[in-house]
Amino acid sequence: MTAPIWSPCIKVCFVDPREGLCVGCFRNMEELGRWTKMSGSEREAVKPVLDQRRAAYEAKAR
Repeated sequence: MTAPIWSPCIKVCFVDPREGLCVGCFRNMEELGRWTKMSGSEREAVKPVLDQRRAAYEAKAR
């Protein structure tokens, strides 16, 4: 039995076409497409970037 793959998905799937980011999880298109094929270490490397993307996206919305 394999361990479940960690995902930042919150089931709010909408890609902002201008930013190329899902506004639910803040993964980019490349990450979304490759997520299940990424290694655990690749997915872990994306984690801290997601919070930075969210903050930048929310700052632009103000």
